[in-house]
Amino acid sequence: MSTVWNGNGTRIRMCEVGTRDGLQMEQQFVPTEDKIALVNALSHTGLAKIEVSSFTSPTAIPALRDAEIVMREIERVPSVVYTALVPNMRGAERAIDAHTDELNLVMSVSETHNIANLRMTGEQSFAALSQVIALAQQAAVPVNVSLSCVFGCPMEGDVLEEQVFGFVQRFADLGVQGITLCDTTGMAFPSQVARITSHAIKCWPKTEFTLHFHNTRGMGLSNVLAAIDAGARQFDASLGGLGGCPYAPGASGNVCSEEIVHALQCMGYNTGVDLDRLIAASQSLPALIGHDVPSQIVKAGKRLDTHPVPVDFDTIRERALARDQQPRAI
Repeated sequence: MSTVWNGNGTRIRMCEVGTRDGLQMEQQFVPTEDKIALVNALSHTGLAKIEVSSFTSPTAIPALRDAEIVMREIERVPSVVYTALVPNMRGAERAIDAHTDELNLVMSVSETHNIANLRMTGEQSFAALSQVIALAQQAAVPVNVSLSCVFGCPMEGDVLEEQVFGFVQRFADLGVQGITLCDTTGMAFPSQVARITSHAIKCWPKTEFTLHFHNTRGMGLSNVLAAIDAGARQFDASLGGLGGCPYAPGASGNVCSEEIVHALQCMGYNTGVDLDRLIAASQSLPALIGHDVPSQIVKAGKRLDTHPVPVDFDTIRERALARDQQPRAI
């Protein structure tokens, strides 16, 4: 019988991507000082890793045009890895110069999605990222590669698993520290997640795998549990449930950080996260982005958060008890 329902203190590492994956989708620019304050608040929640920003062209992603300033001026908590998305050599140079702890490179295992999203074929992306990996290794900066559309492409449908694992092997051969298996558009389902995750962990035991899910079709938490059952111990999640994908109409954000942490802690897993601090950070988002967030924990609270009884509760109780004193009909 599966033990996934009993965490029994199993350590799960949470990686916050809302400050990159979430904010890059927002129409309202979040001021640089507010981004820095948000990252600083998140740094004291116990998260294992924070994806601070993206060193892409300011023209391409204007919401994150202040990546250098944010990365340079955040408070660095020793237990936290501060990573950033890097698309190319120029971005890598900027990230390294800003003292980024880890470079997160991205390409899609779907040829169609890769061309639409990155304007390159898969082979062109691999060649370009290979040069970035070499640069990072010379600078002694760890590299993680995020593979998009592992669990399905919104334009192609299912992606062949041998195609996924072919890219995993090629990047593992280049010596990257970690690989993220990304459900970019929320197409993953639990049995598929279990199969792909278990195979990856079994075949590449020296590679640090992270799972990245969206909740587009309501299977986010079930996919997280399926991945844990298959051996995964590290997950991306987004504060407030922010995020999305421009190439998947209707796609919702990433799985929500506070929702996942809340669920796992209820089940006995050790996330290392101070949930109250994480919720407080999420509660600050609407003022920053100008709209509500999807998070159900922000809306409803934790499962044991209690609420006041009705103001006339004592009267209601007295009436209920009085019924016991009334003579019963014979």
